[in-house]
Amino acid sequence: MTGFAGRTTLGFPLFTPVLHTMRYVVIGNPIAHSKSPQIHAAFAAQCALADFSYERLLAPLEDFAGTVRRFVADGGKGCNVTVPFKETAFALADQLTDRAAVAGAVNTLKLQDDGSLLGDNTDGAGLVTDVLRHTTLTGKRVLVLGAGGAARGVLLPLASAQPASIVVANRSAAKAVDLAALLQAHASGVALTGCGFDGIQGEFDVVINATSASLGGERVPLPAGVFATGALAYDMMYGKDETAFLAQAREAGVAQRIDGLGMLVGQAAEAFRLWTGRAPDVEPVLAMMRAGLAG
Repeated sequence: MTGFAGRTTLGFPLFTPVLHTMRYVVIGNPIAHSKSPQIHAAFAAQCALADFSYERLLAPLEDFAGTVRRFVADGGKGCNVTVPFKETAFALADQLTDRAAVAGAVNTLKLQDDGSLLGDNTDGAGLVTDVLRHTTLTGKRVLVLGAGGAARGVLLPLASAQPASIVVANRSAAKAVDLAALLQAHASGVALTGCGFDGIQGEFDVVINATSASLGGERVPLPAGVFATGALAYDMMYGKDETAFLAQAREAGVAQRIDGLGMLVGQAAEAFRLWTGRAPDVEPVLAMMRAGLAG
């Protein structure tokens, strides 16, 4: 990517190329809705990285791998990956971080010095960082609603925060049980179990909605009394208005209700750190994005 800067002493523009040596993109289909460019531009400004650029890149559904290879050949250093390519990116990566391997999906690719692609999944780190802004997880009872890719991507980082237990609940009990059993091998010291929505028992300190129910304004079939006193309700979805799950939690008397905008900014910050070695301050960027939603 090339820009222009500079001015002559006579006041006329002097067109001097500014070459961005740190080129990154977010790849998806569709992609026009992505807020990642605003987030990463804010991170780069915060860290004074003048040679950093970040754009949206639409990939044909049948040619994600070719899109990535062409971007790298043109000088690209890495990319974020969104729907529907996270599993395809997993297969494309030459190496995987532990959390990506467990998640079975990649949302961040980094070009390494030897030309290979490292695949990572920063979703769970983004979630945990955001939750920890509001409460602790150590010793807590955590309920994760849903057993799809969103849940699978966050379970290992959640377990790393050492809660007392994690229960995965899903419409299909078998899918939740299988996912919990798969993750239990990587979650030493944390009891990880699965059940159907109708099998949820007891109270939980942190309840995380990893289903897509809020996208359609639907509610999750939760039993009465699932939220412990002082519980935190977290919806991975976000929007200008209150999500269906957070409305459900409010009606159940939950005071701490958090949507997924902080997770979005947090996972981006983790990707930015992986690429640049810089850890940006999430707070001002989250405030900027929140103001943009309200506007």
